[in-house]
Amino acid sequence: MIGSASLSGALAQTLPEIERGRYSLSPIADGVVRLDTRTGAVSTCSDKGDGWACTIIPDERAAYDAEIGRLQSQKDALKAELAQRESSAAGKAGKTDEALPKQDSLKPKAEAERKIEIPLPSDRDIDRVMSFVENAWRKLVDIANRMQRDASGKI
Repeated sequence: MIGSASLSGALAQTLPEIERGRYSLSPIADGVVRLDTRTGAVSTCSDKGDGWACTIIPDERAAYDAEIGRLQSQKDALKAELAQRESSAAGKAGKTDEALPKQDSLKPKAEAERKIEIPLPSDRDIDRVMSFVENAWRKLVDIANRMQRDASGKI
């Protein structure tokens, strides 16, 4: 038995890759995970009842690399556009280094002058609130006194 295990191990090392098999399989709960040793693609394989089927697991790294490449090309395009704008603006005579005015001159005057005012409550409103709080407090104290009398047994 030991001799056959060492023989199969030695045989696997001497066989070329094509004869050892392209896929490496690892068991999981509901099937196997299949690794393509040539491409690195990973799939999950399971028995669906009418036969085994493998589903490729999306390679997130490839998606990240594609997005990074897209963003880098977009960044390069924006840098080129900015450089073009700066070079064309530098050629114009009216360019100054003065700060822009703090108020936007393009906004309509009515919008710039509009202010939000929150009206304060009137004395009547304050009296109504105070009356409500006072009545609620009296009722609460009355309930507490009744509960204390009930607990002491003086009913």
